[in-house]
Amino acid sequence: MKEVYITRLSKFLPNEPVGNDDMESILGMVDGKPSRARNMILGNNKIKTRYYALDKEGNSTHSNAEMTAEAVKMLFDNKFPMQQLQLLACGTTSPDQLLPNHAAMVHGILKCQPVELIAATGACAAGMQAFKYAYMSIKCGNTSNAVSTGSEKFSSWMLSRKFEPETENLKSLAENPIIAFEKDFLRWMLSDGASAALFQDKPNEEGLSLRVDWVEIASYANNLDTCMYAGAVKNEDGSTKGWTDMTPEEWAANSVFSFKQDTRLLGKNIVPSGAQMWKELVDKYNIDISKLTYFLPHLSSEYFRFRIDEEIARLGVHIPQEKWFTNLTRVGNVGTASPYFMLEELLNQDKLKKGDTIVMMVPESARFSYAYAHITVV
Repeated sequence: MKEVYITRLSKFLPNEPVGNDDMESILGMVDGKPSRARNMILGNNKIKTRYYALDKEGNSTHSNAEMTAEAVKMLFDNKFPMQQLQLLACGTTSPDQLLPNHAAMVHGILKCQPVELIAATGACAAGMQAFKYAYMSIKCGNTSNAVSTGSEKFSSWMLSRKFEPETENLKSLAENPIIAFEKDFLRWMLSDGASAALFQDKPNEEGLSLRVDWVEIASYANNLDTCMYAGAVKNEDGSTKGWTDMTPEEWAANSVFSFKQDTRLLGKNIVPSGAQMWKELVDKYNIDISKLTYFLPHLSSEYFRFRIDEEIARLGVHIPQEKWFTNLTRVGNVGTASPYFMLEELLNQDKLKKGDTIVMMVPESARFSYAYAHITVV
């Protein structure tokens, strides 16, 4: 088996950063009224700025595939041109269409030579599934290089005009035309951007490289219900009904294609399962936590920081806060791209030195999956 190195990382953040007070002017107000939940949600997640692939009138400026392609292009130069790329693995929660898949659309924009493609579609862990596919391809000798990406364009899903049919339906039923908290919640949590990583079977001749030691991913859907979902409605018994079994009238009346979050399930389950997996990995790989340099937890909200801290301390696998590195408050929660953003910032802003070790933790609330990766700086 070959060693696998991340030799370059890049990111693409669209337009100018958007502050909390400007969010609703871009996304719009549902039924023309300010959100009752916005300030509470922002107070918990602590995000100060984020990026939208929209102009100030809410018009699209970039597709998901376009942002991803821009991030991929930044990985290449005359020394290592795109013509040498062998594999492209793309993860996203928010593809621009159902078919063709996201990776094919990115490849179409890049217009490079034929390459192997894989698209991972899910929530936050999908970016790490693409990451692991690229890692495994080189590890087993299938390719000598690969690119993986994480990217999102959530903003278009969250525009107020997407909820107009639902609010009109509520008015006709003489009900209060306020969208449910499960839909409003994610409007103030999610944002846009793309990031990419170049994997190779040899480290950089000059500068630092990141040797990927292992990647572990596990789903807990066997015993936990759906928590974050889109293209479906959730029934009282916890099951879901997908859009293919609904009429177009039902799609509109229930804002079926909005992102929704069962916050009760989220608060109850997202921390314990991920912490237990971390304990199992510490035992499996005999990790000396005292020698760990950086811990990169993908936090959807700063609300979870101290809950994670308390739970891993309770299990005896505590990582001191001074080892934690996040950039959520500055770049926002960009789903599959967020883990890459943290790693990119560490590498490209000269925060690393040879011998440093990094653990990435990526929880996914869709139906509770977790990804961990261990990296050594060489």
